[in-house]
Formats: sequence, structure tokens, C-alpha cells
Amino acid sequence: MAELKTYKDLDDEAARHILRTATTKAREIGSNMNIAVVGADGHLKAFFRMDEAWMGSIDIAIRKAKTSRYFNLPTGEIGSLSQPGGPFYQIEHCNDGLITFPGGVPLKTKGGDVVGAIGVSGDVVEKDHEVAAAGAQYLLDN
Repeated sequence: MAELKTYKDLDDEAARHILRTATTKAREIGSNMNIAVVGADGHLKAFFRMDEAWMGSIDIAIRKAKTSRYFNLPTGEIGSLSQPGGPFYQIEHCNDGLITFPGGVPLKTKGGDVVGAIGVSGDVVEKDHEVAAAGAQYLLDN
């Protein structure tokens, strides 16, 4: 019988630190964000909605995190690959809807293991990505 592969996962304490780091960055740039962290299995591990963050961005943040984890790529890169004629064209229609614009980033350990992903929504996509990248950096710094 084949051996089951095990995956490293994000623990809840690290997920909370990632949320705090991302929230701090969002406050620094003056944005109210929804921030979602998923574990290695792609399921929601932690979520924070800042005061006055758009309700419509809740689902977008979660989907960005899931999309990033499903493919272990930043969502902006998936977006580039999903343009007409690209190898991922129309991929956003699978998995009950993916988000293929910036704001989702894989969470990697110093050793390179993907242990989850972060998704951020609430401002222009460049700022969403900036906040997500700050949250992801926490694992590389600690």
C-alpha cells in the first residue's frame, strides 16, 4: 500500500501573528482590509475584518487565499496566466470560483514548505498584494 504523504501545516499561533502583521501593514498604508489565512488544506484558519472594511470583500479575501493555496502561486501571477490565449485561460471558473487578481500569496516557511496562504481584499489590488506580502513575510522572518 502506498504511504500517505503528510503536509506541514500552519499552526493557529502563527496564523494569528500573520493576521497581526498584515493588519499592521494595512493600518500603515491607511486601508481597511479583510484578511484571510488558510492552512495547508486550503480551509480557513483565521480571518480578521478591520473596522469599516467592505463587506463585499470578505468573500474575495477568502477566495484569494484559497486560490493562492490551490496553485501555490500569488493570485496576480495566476491572473497573468489566465488571460485569453494563456495556459490557465478561464481557470477562475473552476473550484466554485477563483480570484485571479493580486492579493493572495502562498505562506512559505524558511525551508520553502507551503503551509497555507493569505488573501487580502479591501483596496486597490496593489495595496491588497502589499498587505498580503507583509503577512507572508512574517513566516520568513520568524
